[in-house]
Amino acid sequence: MAIKGLGLILSLALIGYLFHSSDLGNAINEAWIDAHIRDHGATGALLFLAMGMLFTACGMPRQIIAFLAGYAFGLLPGTLLGTFAALLGCLLTFLYARLFGRSLLRNRLGKRASRFDRFVHHHPFSMTLLIRMLPVGSNLLTNLAAGISSARMAPFLAASFLGFLPQSLVFALVGSGIAVAPVLRIGLAALLFLLSGMLGAWLYHRHRHGLSIDAQVDAALGEMEHRHPESSPGRSSVDSR
Repeated sequence: MAIKGLGLILSLALIGYLFHSSDLGNAINEAWIDAHIRDHGATGALLFLAMGMLFTACGMPRQIIAFLAGYAFGLLPGTLLGTFAALLGCLLTFLYARLFGRSLLRNRLGKRASRFDRFVHHHPFSMTLLIRMLPVGSNLLTNLAAGISSARMAPFLAASFLGFLPQSLVFALVGSGIAVAPVLRIGLAALLFLLSGMLGAWLYHRHRHGLSIDAQVDAALGEMEHRHPESSPGRSSVDSR
């Protein structure tokens, strides 16, 4: 898990370096980021938010959007804009699933939505925040599952925004470091990524209260050994996932 995350950081840094130092970078970055977003004030920021919303709603990793936000706007503005773009994509996917896609998605995501319901039922804000802090899992599937579940939109979105911030900061730091102190910033981003991932895994282990958001997440975080569905009939909230 950690190796995959570090690989994503290093690959984005390499792509950003190539964009910055080569003709390929001039053709792509200056044709899009530089020509339409960077130094274009509110218009550029709104265009970036629209782009980030659509791409994350369609399943693009929000880390890439944060990376591009850091490249275009710098560390702190990029962190906030990248997070807000991911939140808008989350909202778009959530509303689509809730308003239009319930019948279409119920057969495919019904079990996942049921797990989500059980996971966030008593503490929707804190448990959604816990999900967003995890270093594994699918952002798109979580948004769709939340949309067809009974989860309330306001706490889900508020917790999602806060939960998106740590990784947005990490990847905006990578994007903003392509031209300025790249070794320092990319090294710091790798360290922050590891720390945030360890924190998310520890919080999940500590506060999930025997519940699970996804069996694959449990396996990735080493939680499978704590589940004994065949011998624990009293723990139906876990076993029925």
